Amino acid sequence: MIFILLGPPGAGKGTYSQRLIEKFNIPQISTGDILREAVKAKTELGIKAKDYMDKGLLVPDEVIIGIVEDRIKEPDCKNGFLLDGFPRTIEQADALEYILNKNKLKLDCVVNLIVKNEILFKRLTGRRLCKKCGANYNIYTLPPAQEGICDKCQSELYQRDDDKPETIEKRLLVYTKQTAPLIEYYKNKNLLKEIDASEGTINEIVDKIEDILKS
Repeated sequence: MIFILLGPPGAGKGTYSQRLIEKFNIPQISTGDILREAVKAKTELGIKAKDYMDKGLLVPDEVIIGIVEDRIKEPDCKNGFLLDGFPRTIEQADALEYILNKNKLKLDCVVNLIVKNEILFKRLTGRRLCKKCGANYNIYTLPPAQEGICDKCQSELYQRDDDKPETIEKRLLVYTKQTAPLIEYYKNKNLLKEIDASEGTINEIVDKIEDILKS
């Protein structure tokens, strides 16, 4: 099974992805994680990406797409994968379709998470990450047992700069301009399924996504 989770920042893609990859026993492909791993491994594409990242520039599509193509050829992807954070634009979606066709693979479904803006603001401003292990928390919806401390490794939690109120509006505008057009793109290909993820527990939303994927 190959599917994409779409949704604005704060929709819960990362949280739901972790539950779904366990249920379906497939890897999550996050372009952010792949970039970091490629840079660390000093692959040819990783070296190219690092050059842009060191200069504070966006990594070009051709590098991102090359890294994704390399990743989907790895053995753990043989039964499918979940794409999180890719594609972000129509151009990347076209490129994804090309590399899937080239590798005799097919996209099964695109799940779009719909969340009201006021809820997104609350989720994003409440998000906290562990400095050591990267575990996700939210002071409103998924708080740690002890305030400011990770349940898993007891390290300190912090708030990302881009989760602060002054930057959230900009992130949502970028999403609306660049990524939201993918909704119509995949709707026209009869691949889009939508879920209202504004309300409900994490397990309830994951169950909704699972029902769509099983169908």
